[in-house]
Amino acid sequence: MSSRNKTAVPEAKGALDKFKYEIATEIGVPLKQGYNGDLTSAQNGSVGGYMVKKMIERQEQEMSGTTTR
Repeated sequence: MSSRNKTAVPEAKGALDKFKYEIATEIGVPLKQGYNGDLTSAQNGSVGGYMVKKMIERQEQEMSGTTTR
């Protein structure tokens, strides 16, 4: 099944994919390229949710002028 998600900035697709796998590793979800139907919706949802949390934290840091790398 193909994804219906569209990237607002197509040039960011590769970086977002890399970020997704980094987050999955960080939280212990065995996400792999290709088929992941063996993962639960809770596991998949936790990756997306944590990605959003990290992106919001980063944006807040940038807006406050306290960005750390």
